[in-house]
Amino acid sequence: MTVTRLDQGQRYRPRMAFLKKIEALMMEMQSPDTGIKTQTQTVTVTSIPHAVTGNDIMQWILQRLQITAEEALHLGDLFVKYGYIYPLQEPKNLTLRADGSLYRFQTPYFWPVQGWAADDTDYAIYLAKKNIKRKGILEEYEKEHYNMLNQKINYKWDFVIMQAKEQYKAGKERKKEDRYALDCQERAYWLVNRTPPGMLNALEYGLDRVTDPSENKKNTMEFYRREIMYYQQAIMKTRVKSSVSLGGVVKYSEQFLSNDPILSGCLPSNPWISDDPDFWDLNAKLVEVPTRMRVERWAFNFSELIRDPKGRQNFQIFLKKEFSGENLGFWEACEDLKYGDQSKVKEKAEEIYKLFLAPGARRWINIDGKTMGITVKGLEHPHRYVLDAAQTHIYMLMKK
Repeated sequence: MTVTRLDQGQRYRPRMAFLKKIEALMMEMQSPDTGIKTQTQTVTVTSIPHAVTGNDIMQWILQRLQITAEEALHLGDLFVKYGYIYPLQEPKNLTLRADGSLYRFQTPYFWPVQGWAADDTDYAIYLAKKNIKRKGILEEYEKEHYNMLNQKINYKWDFVIMQAKEQYKAGKERKKEDRYALDCQERAYWLVNRTPPGMLNALEYGLDRVTDPSENKKNTMEFYRREIMYYQQAIMKTRVKSSVSLGGVVKYSEQFLSNDPILSGCLPSNPWISDDPDFWDLNAKLVEVPTRMRVERWAFNFSELIRDPKGRQNFQIFLKKEFSGENLGFWEACEDLKYGDQSKVKEKAEEIYKLFLAPGARRWINIDGKTMGITVKGLEHPHRYVLDAAQTHIYMLMKK
Protein backbone atom coordinates (compact mmCIF):
# COMPACT_ATOMS: atom_id res chain seq x y z
CA MET A 1 0.00 0.00 0.00
CA THR A 2 1.28 3.47 -0.90
CA VAL A 3 0.58 6.37 1.43
CA THR A 4 0.61 9.78 -0.27
CA ARG A 5 1.31 12.83 1.88
CA LEU A 6 -1.22 15.58 1.32
CA ASP A 7 1.32 18.37 1.79
CA GLN A 8 3.92 17.06 -0.68
CA GLY A 9 2.83 19.40 -3.45
CA GLN A 10 3.12 22.41 -1.13
CA ARG A 11 6.69 21.47 -0.22
CA TYR A 12 7.78 20.94 -3.82
CA ARG A 13 10.60 23.16 -4.98
CA PRO A 14 12.38 22.75 -8.37
CA ARG A 15 15.82 23.10 -6.79
CA MET A 16 17.84 20.92 -9.18
CA ALA A 17 16.86 22.93 -12.27
CA PHE A 18 17.66 26.16 -10.42
CA LEU A 19 21.09 24.89 -9.36
CA LYS A 20 21.88 23.76 -12.91
CA LYS A 21 21.36 27.36 -14.07
CA ILE A 22 23.65 28.62 -11.32
CA GLU A 23 26.32 26.13 -12.41
CA ALA A 24 26.14 27.35 -16.01
CA LEU A 25 26.77 30.91 -14.77
CA MET A 26 29.61 29.71 -12.54
CA MET A 27 31.29 28.03 -15.52
CA GLU A 28 31.08 31.28 -17.48
CA MET A 29 32.33 33.25 -14.50
CA GLN A 30 35.46 31.06 -14.28
CA SER A 31 36.13 31.03 -18.02
CA PRO A 32 39.63 32.35 -18.81
CA ASP A 33 38.26 34.38 -21.76
CA THR A 34 34.92 35.82 -20.58
CA GLY A 35 35.08 35.26 -16.82
CA ILE A 36 36.46 37.15 -13.85
CA LYS A 37 40.22 37.53 -13.78
CA THR A 38 41.59 35.96 -10.60
CA GLN A 39 44.78 37.20 -8.99
CA THR A 40 46.93 36.75 -5.91
CA GLN A 41 45.59 38.79 -2.98
CA THR A 42 46.95 39.36 0.54
CA VAL A 43 44.86 38.21 3.52
CA THR A 44 46.35 38.71 7.01
CA VAL A 45 49.92 38.75 5.68
CA THR A 46 49.24 35.63 3.55
CA SER A 47 49.24 35.73 -0.26
CA ILE A 48 46.21 33.77 -1.50
CA PRO A 49 46.25 32.80 -5.22
CA HIS A 50 43.17 32.75 -7.50
CA ALA A 51 41.15 35.20 -5.38
CA VAL A 52 38.45 37.61 -6.60
CA THR A 53 36.78 40.59 -4.95
CA GLY A 54 33.07 40.92 -4.22
CA ASN A 55 32.96 44.03 -6.39
CA ASP A 56 34.35 42.10 -9.41
CA ILE A 57 31.67 39.42 -8.97
CA MET A 58 28.96 42.07 -8.71
CA GLN A 59 30.15 43.91 -11.85
CA TRP A 60 30.36 40.67 -13.84
CA ILE A 61 26.77 39.72 -12.93
CA LEU A 62 25.53 43.21 -13.87
CA GLN A 63 27.23 43.14 -17.29
CA ARG A 64 26.37 39.51 -18.09
CA LEU A 65 22.69 39.49 -17.10
CA GLN A 66 21.80 43.18 -17.53
CA ILE A 67 19.83 43.33 -14.27
CA THR A 68 19.55 45.87 -11.47
CA ALA A 69 22.18 46.19 -8.74
CA GLU A 70 19.70 44.89 -6.14
CA GLU A 71 18.98 41.75 -8.18
CA ALA A 72 22.69 41.21 -8.87
CA LEU A 73 23.51 41.43 -5.15
CA HIS A 74 20.73 38.94 -4.33
CA LEU A 75 22.02 36.50 -6.98
CA GLY A 76 25.57 36.89 -5.64
CA ASP A 77 24.28 36.10 -2.14
CA LEU A 78 22.77 32.88 -3.51
CA PHE A 79 26.13 31.91 -5.04
CA VAL A 80 27.72 32.17 -1.60
CA LYS A 81 24.83 30.61 0.37
CA TYR A 82 24.75 27.54 -1.89
CA GLY A 83 28.52 27.12 -1.55
CA TYR A 84 29.67 27.94 -5.10
CA ILE A 85 31.79 30.83 -3.81
CA TYR A 86 33.32 31.04 -0.34
CA PRO A 87 34.67 34.07 1.58
CA LEU A 88 38.33 34.34 2.59
CA GLN A 89 38.13 37.10 5.20
CA GLU A 90 34.93 36.32 7.12
CA PRO A 91 34.29 32.57 6.62
CA LYS A 92 31.19 32.62 8.86
CA ASN A 93 29.48 35.38 6.84
CA LEU A 94 27.92 33.63 3.83
CA THR A 95 26.91 36.78 1.98
CA LEU A 96 28.36 38.68 -0.94
CA ARG A 97 29.76 42.12 -0.19
CA ALA A 98 30.03 44.42 -3.19
CA ASP A 99 33.39 45.87 -2.12
CA GLY A 100 37.00 44.71 -1.84
CA SER A 101 36.14 41.63 0.26
CA LEU A 102 37.93 38.55 -1.07
CA TYR A 103 36.35 35.29 -2.28
CA ARG A 104 37.36 32.09 -4.04
CA PHE A 105 35.46 29.67 -6.27
CA GLN A 106 34.52 26.35 -4.69
CA THR A 107 35.92 23.19 -6.32
CA PRO A 108 33.23 21.66 -8.64
CA TYR A 109 33.61 18.37 -6.73
CA PHE A 110 31.79 20.01 -3.77
CA TRP A 111 28.99 21.69 -5.76
CA PRO A 112 25.55 20.81 -4.34
CA VAL A 113 24.34 19.13 -7.54
CA GLN A 114 27.07 16.50 -7.19
CA GLY A 115 24.88 15.11 -4.39
CA TRP A 116 27.73 14.03 -2.08
CA ALA A 117 26.12 13.29 1.26
CA ALA A 118 27.64 15.28 4.12
CA ASP A 119 27.59 12.24 6.39
CA ASP A 120 28.13 12.09 10.14
CA THR A 121 31.61 10.52 9.93
CA ASP A 122 33.03 13.32 7.75
CA TYR A 123 31.45 15.98 9.96
CA ALA A 124 32.81 14.26 13.09
CA ILE A 125 36.32 14.20 11.57
CA TYR A 126 36.02 17.92 10.74
CA LEU A 127 34.92 18.79 14.29
CA ALA A 128 37.60 16.59 15.84
CA LYS A 129 40.29 18.21 13.67
CA LYS A 130 38.99 21.67 14.61
CA ASN A 131 38.96 20.62 18.26
CA ILE A 132 42.62 19.55 18.02
CA LYS A 133 43.62 22.71 16.18
CA ARG A 134 41.89 25.07 18.60
CA LYS A 135 42.66 22.98 21.71
CA GLY A 136 39.02 22.40 22.67
CA ILE A 137 37.61 25.82 21.75
CA LEU A 138 34.51 25.18 19.60
CA GLU A 139 31.26 27.04 19.02
CA GLU A 140 28.43 26.01 21.34
CA TYR A 141 26.44 24.29 18.58
CA GLU A 142 29.63 22.54 17.42
CA LYS A 143 30.23 21.22 20.94
CA GLU A 144 26.68 19.84 20.99
CA HIS A 145 27.16 18.17 17.60
CA TYR A 146 30.57 16.84 18.67
CA ASN A 147 29.13 15.21 21.82
CA MET A 148 26.09 13.90 19.95
CA LEU A 149 28.25 12.34 17.20
CA ASN A 150 30.55 10.86 19.84
CA GLN A 151 27.57 8.95 21.26
CA LYS A 152 26.03 8.14 17.87
CA ILE A 153 29.13 6.68 16.18
CA ASN A 154 31.08 5.72 19.28
CA TYR A 155 31.93 2.34 17.75
CA LYS A 156 34.29 4.03 15.26
CA TRP A 157 35.35 7.07 17.27
CA ASP A 158 38.98 5.87 17.35
CA PHE A 159 38.94 5.95 13.54
CA VAL A 160 37.49 9.49 13.61
CA ILE A 161 40.23 10.76 15.94
CA MET A 162 42.93 8.99 13.94
CA GLN A 163 41.70 10.55 10.67
CA ALA A 164 41.45 13.98 12.30
CA LYS A 165 45.05 13.78 13.55
CA GLU A 166 46.31 12.61 10.15
CA GLN A 167 44.48 15.43 8.32
CA TYR A 168 45.74 17.99 10.84
CA LYS A 169 49.29 16.70 10.42
CA ALA A 170 49.01 16.76 6.61
CA GLY A 171 47.58 20.29 6.76
CA LYS A 172 50.59 21.56 8.70
CA GLU A 173 52.87 20.34 5.90
CA ARG A 174 51.06 22.41 3.27
CA LYS A 175 52.06 25.92 2.28
CA LYS A 176 50.59 28.65 4.46
CA GLU A 177 48.44 30.08 1.65
CA ASP A 178 47.04 26.66 0.68
CA ARG A 179 46.35 25.84 4.32
CA TYR A 180 44.44 29.11 4.87
CA ALA A 181 42.37 28.74 1.67
CA LEU A 182 41.49 25.10 2.41
CA ASP A 183 40.43 25.99 5.96
CA CYS A 184 38.06 28.65 4.59
CA GLN A 185 36.78 26.23 1.95
CA GLU A 186 36.10 23.48 4.48
CA ARG A 187 34.40 25.80 6.95
CA ALA A 188 32.14 27.27 4.24
CA TYR A 189 31.20 23.76 3.05
CA TRP A 190 30.04 22.72 6.52
CA LEU A 191 28.23 26.01 7.12
CA VAL A 192 26.19 25.26 3.98
CA ASN A 193 25.62 21.55 4.67
CA ARG A 194 25.35 21.65 8.50
CA THR A 195 23.78 25.04 9.08
CA PRO A 196 24.26 26.59 12.58
CA PRO A 197 21.18 27.60 14.61
CA GLY A 198 19.70 30.90 13.45
CA MET A 199 21.20 30.72 9.95
CA LEU A 200 19.03 30.08 6.87
CA ASN A 201 19.48 26.54 5.52
CA ALA A 202 19.63 27.03 1.76
CA LEU A 203 19.41 23.27 1.08
CA GLU A 204 16.51 22.44 3.38
CA TYR A 205 14.23 21.34 0.54
CA GLY A 206 16.80 18.90 -0.82
CA LEU A 207 18.17 18.50 -4.33
CA ASP A 208 16.15 15.66 -5.81
CA ARG A 209 12.84 17.39 -6.47
CA VAL A 210 13.03 17.99 -10.20
CA THR A 211 9.35 17.07 -10.55
CA ASP A 212 6.36 17.24 -8.25
CA PRO A 213 6.69 14.38 -5.70
CA SER A 214 2.90 14.05 -5.43
CA GLU A 215 2.69 13.16 -9.12
CA ASN A 216 1.87 9.49 -9.78
CA LYS A 217 4.47 7.81 -11.98
CA LYS A 218 4.11 4.53 -13.83
CA ASN A 219 7.08 2.27 -13.30
CA THR A 220 8.28 0.26 -16.28
CA MET A 221 9.07 -3.45 -16.46
CA GLU A 222 12.76 -2.59 -16.55
CA PHE A 223 12.43 -0.79 -13.19
CA TYR A 224 10.83 -3.82 -11.54
CA ARG A 225 13.39 -6.16 -13.14
CA ARG A 226 16.27 -4.17 -11.68
CA GLU A 227 14.55 -4.02 -8.29
CA ILE A 228 14.01 -7.80 -8.22
CA MET A 229 17.64 -8.38 -9.18
CA TYR A 230 18.82 -6.05 -6.43
CA TYR A 231 16.82 -7.83 -3.72
CA GLN A 232 17.91 -11.27 -4.98
CA GLN A 233 21.53 -10.23 -4.72
CA ALA A 234 20.93 -8.76 -1.26
CA ILE A 235 19.39 -12.05 -0.06
CA MET A 236 22.30 -14.10 -1.47
CA LYS A 237 24.96 -11.85 0.05
CA THR A 238 27.01 -13.68 2.65
CA ARG A 239 27.17 -12.46 6.22
CA VAL A 240 30.33 -12.71 8.31
CA LYS A 241 30.02 -13.98 11.86
CA SER A 242 31.54 -11.98 14.72
CA SER A 243 33.91 -14.85 15.52
CA VAL A 244 35.23 -14.81 11.93
CA SER A 245 35.71 -11.02 12.01
CA LEU A 246 37.53 -11.17 15.35
CA GLY A 247 39.66 -14.01 14.04
CA GLY A 248 40.69 -11.80 11.12
CA VAL A 249 41.69 -9.00 13.49
CA VAL A 250 43.75 -11.40 15.59
CA LYS A 251 45.45 -12.82 12.49
CA TYR A 252 46.28 -9.33 11.24
CA SER A 253 47.71 -8.33 14.63
CA GLU A 254 49.85 -11.47 14.83
CA GLN A 255 51.14 -10.89 11.29
CA PHE A 256 52.31 -7.35 12.04
CA LEU A 257 53.45 -8.00 15.62
CA SER A 258 57.05 -8.83 14.67
CA ASN A 259 57.25 -5.62 12.61
CA ASP A 260 56.17 -3.35 15.44
CA PRO A 261 59.38 -1.79 16.84
CA ILE A 262 57.68 -0.70 20.07
CA LEU A 263 56.04 -4.04 20.96
CA SER A 264 58.68 -6.40 19.58
CA GLY A 265 61.80 -4.25 19.69
CA CYS A 266 64.11 -3.55 16.78
CA LEU A 267 67.74 -3.82 15.76
CA PRO A 268 70.39 -2.46 16.16
CA SER A 269 68.66 -0.42 18.91
CA ASN A 270 65.29 1.14 19.63
CA PRO A 271 65.42 4.87 18.71
CA TRP A 272 62.33 5.52 20.91
CA ILE A 273 64.40 4.50 23.95
CA SER A 274 67.99 5.41 23.01
CA ASP A 275 69.46 8.30 21.03
CA ASP A 276 70.96 5.94 18.46
CA PRO A 277 69.71 6.93 14.93
CA ASP A 278 71.00 3.75 13.21
CA PHE A 279 67.48 2.31 12.91
CA TRP A 280 66.34 5.35 10.90
CA ASP A 281 69.47 5.19 8.71
CA LEU A 282 68.95 1.50 7.92
CA ASN A 283 65.27 2.11 7.09
CA ALA A 284 65.63 5.34 5.09
CA LYS A 285 63.14 5.76 2.25
CA LEU A 286 65.55 4.86 -0.55
CA VAL A 287 68.36 3.10 1.31
CA GLU A 288 70.62 1.08 -1.01
CA VAL A 289 70.11 -2.27 0.77
CA PRO A 290 66.79 -2.66 2.66
CA THR A 291 66.61 -4.74 5.84
CA ARG A 292 65.29 -8.30 5.77
CA MET A 293 62.30 -7.41 7.96
CA ARG A 294 61.37 -4.58 5.60
CA VAL A 295 61.46 -6.88 2.55
CA GLU A 296 59.43 -9.55 4.37
CA ARG A 297 56.76 -6.94 5.07
CA TRP A 298 56.32 -6.37 1.32
CA ALA A 299 55.07 -9.93 1.07
CA PHE A 300 52.17 -9.29 3.48
CA ASN A 301 50.05 -7.54 0.84
CA PHE A 302 50.44 -5.36 -2.25
CA SER A 303 49.56 -2.13 -0.43
CA GLU A 304 52.58 -2.62 1.89
CA LEU A 305 54.85 -2.92 -1.13
CA ILE A 306 53.49 0.08 -3.02
CA ARG A 307 53.45 2.34 0.08
CA ASP A 308 57.17 1.79 0.64
CA PRO A 309 59.32 4.04 -1.64
CA LYS A 310 62.06 1.38 -1.81
CA GLY A 311 59.48 -1.30 -2.56
CA ARG A 312 58.04 0.85 -5.38
CA GLN A 313 61.53 1.37 -6.76
CA ASN A 314 62.13 -2.38 -6.98
CA PHE A 315 58.64 -3.00 -8.31
CA GLN A 316 59.31 -0.41 -11.06
CA ILE A 317 62.36 -2.42 -12.17
CA PHE A 318 60.19 -5.53 -12.41
CA LEU A 319 57.48 -3.70 -14.39
CA LYS A 320 60.04 -2.42 -16.90
CA LYS A 321 61.03 -6.03 -17.59
CA GLU A 322 57.34 -6.76 -18.20
CA PHE A 323 57.07 -3.67 -20.48
CA SER A 324 54.43 -2.09 -18.24
CA GLY A 325 56.41 0.51 -16.27
CA GLU A 326 53.90 3.20 -17.26
CA ASN A 327 51.30 1.69 -14.91
CA LEU A 328 53.24 2.58 -11.75
CA GLY A 329 54.13 5.97 -13.24
CA PHE A 330 50.44 6.70 -13.73
CA TRP A 331 49.57 5.57 -10.18
CA GLU A 332 52.26 7.84 -8.70
CA ALA A 333 51.07 10.78 -10.83
CA CYS A 334 47.51 10.26 -9.50
CA GLU A 335 48.81 10.26 -5.92
CA ASP A 336 50.65 13.52 -6.60
CA LEU A 337 47.45 14.99 -8.03
CA LYS A 338 45.44 14.00 -4.94
CA TYR A 339 47.89 15.19 -2.30
CA GLY A 340 49.79 17.93 -4.14
CA ASP A 341 49.30 21.69 -4.47
CA GLN A 342 45.63 22.66 -4.86
CA SER A 343 46.44 25.52 -7.25
CA LYS A 344 48.07 23.12 -9.75
CA VAL A 345 45.28 20.50 -9.89
CA LYS A 346 43.98 21.50 -13.33
CA GLU A 347 47.48 21.75 -14.81
CA LYS A 348 48.55 18.36 -13.40
CA ALA A 349 45.33 16.65 -14.57
CA GLU A 350 45.92 17.89 -18.13
CA GLU A 351 49.55 16.71 -18.06
CA ILE A 352 48.53 13.25 -16.82
CA TYR A 353 45.89 12.97 -19.55
CA LYS A 354 48.36 13.95 -22.31
CA LEU A 355 51.07 11.62 -20.98
CA PHE A 356 49.01 8.51 -20.11
CA LEU A 357 45.45 8.65 -21.45
CA ALA A 358 45.26 10.63 -24.71
CA PRO A 359 45.22 8.66 -28.01
CA GLY A 360 48.84 8.07 -29.03
CA ALA A 361 50.16 9.17 -25.61
CA ARG A 362 53.88 8.61 -25.00
CA ARG A 363 53.23 6.38 -21.95
CA TRP A 364 49.72 5.19 -22.83
CA ILE A 365 48.04 2.90 -20.27
CA ASN A 366 45.47 0.23 -21.05
CA ILE A 367 42.11 0.78 -19.29
CA ASP A 368 38.64 -0.37 -20.30
CA GLY A 369 36.24 1.83 -22.28
CA LYS A 370 33.81 2.42 -19.42
CA THR A 371 36.54 3.65 -17.05
CA MET A 372 38.00 5.81 -19.83
CA GLY A 373 34.56 7.36 -20.46
CA ILE A 374 34.13 8.22 -16.76
CA THR A 375 37.64 9.70 -16.62
CA VAL A 376 37.35 11.80 -19.79
CA LYS A 377 33.98 13.19 -18.68
CA GLY A 378 35.39 14.06 -15.24
CA LEU A 379 38.36 15.87 -16.79
CA GLU A 380 35.97 18.49 -18.17
CA HIS A 381 35.90 19.86 -14.59
CA PRO A 382 39.11 18.49 -13.02
CA HIS A 383 39.50 18.09 -9.26
CA ARG A 384 41.79 16.12 -6.92
CA TYR A 385 39.89 12.83 -7.25
CA VAL A 386 38.97 12.99 -10.95
CA LEU A 387 41.28 10.06 -11.83
CA ASP A 388 40.21 7.74 -8.99
CA ALA A 389 38.39 5.27 -11.28
CA ALA A 390 41.38 4.91 -13.62
CA GLN A 391 43.83 4.75 -10.70
CA THR A 392 41.83 1.95 -9.03
CA HIS A 393 41.75 0.02 -12.32
CA ILE A 394 45.54 0.28 -12.74
CA TYR A 395 46.10 -0.57 -9.06
CA MET A 396 44.14 -3.82 -9.43
CA LEU A 397 45.99 -4.56 -12.67
CA MET A 398 49.40 -4.18 -10.95
CA LYS A 399 48.21 -6.19 -7.94
CA LYS A 400 47.31 -9.14 -10.15
